[in-house]
Amino acid sequence: MSATTPLLSPTDPPPYTVFHPEGASPFIILADHGGRAIPAALGSLGLAAADLDRHICWDLGVAALAAALAGELDAFAIVQNYTRLVIDCNRQPGAPESIVTRSENTGIPGNFALDASDAVRREREIFQPYHARIAAELEARACAGRAAILVALHSFTPSYLGAARPWQIGVLYHKDARLARPVLDLLRRDATLAVGENQPYSADDGTDYAIIVHGEARGQMYVELEIRQDELADAAGVARWARRLAPLLVQAAASAGACCAG
Repeated sequence: MSATTPLLSPTDPPPYTVFHPEGASPFIILADHGGRAIPAALGSLGLAAADLDRHICWDLGVAALAAALAGELDAFAIVQNYTRLVIDCNRQPGAPESIVTRSENTGIPGNFALDASDAVRREREIFQPYHARIAAELEARACAGRAAILVALHSFTPSYLGAARPWQIGVLYHKDARLARPVLDLLRRDATLAVGENQPYSADDGTDYAIIVHGEARGQMYVELEIRQDELADAAGVARWARRLAPLLVQAAASAGACCAG
């Protein structure tokens, strides 16, 4: 297949879904790993059905949380619809983790010996439209003199390669902690909540794309939130976190000097 042959067919899902496109609040909610769709042309990437339900494919619960939080905040939210195993929309294209051949202890046969034209199609039809839509939203707000605050949502497994992860939520940032710091302070007021700072992952240029390119490179206020997946395992858990995070984000943004009016 040449690089000009389309990857996505008319029956495949679009690269992303937007919730509350006219949201009045300054918050822009991102779910880079919200989906687990695979283009029909790629079959199952050679994976068993059970593997397609695992964290290696997607961040369980974050699509629903993004939609719920968008409703609570009257905020724009965008959810990436394809599994990170097709192309990771939170990694620099061409980087080793952009299209992986192994995730955790599982090989990804559909990515073995990938032709360069296949990688180009995945980037062009899935990665680029998602990030172009985020950039367009930020540009439109800048032109209109509207504030924009990025909230990137992810989820993590309760254990990884046999090691338990005690945190219920992690607050991630790289060089800019303007919003992350008050978010951390507010979350830590709840003594029953285990809060990680740059845990269970740390944010940096090599392991993140969205907050680096759309946040730090633009001087845009942001925070990345990682929520343990058992906290988002059902609708009640998603609703509980949406209700908890919405007022907390507004208060944190105000503490950071951001205006939270539309």
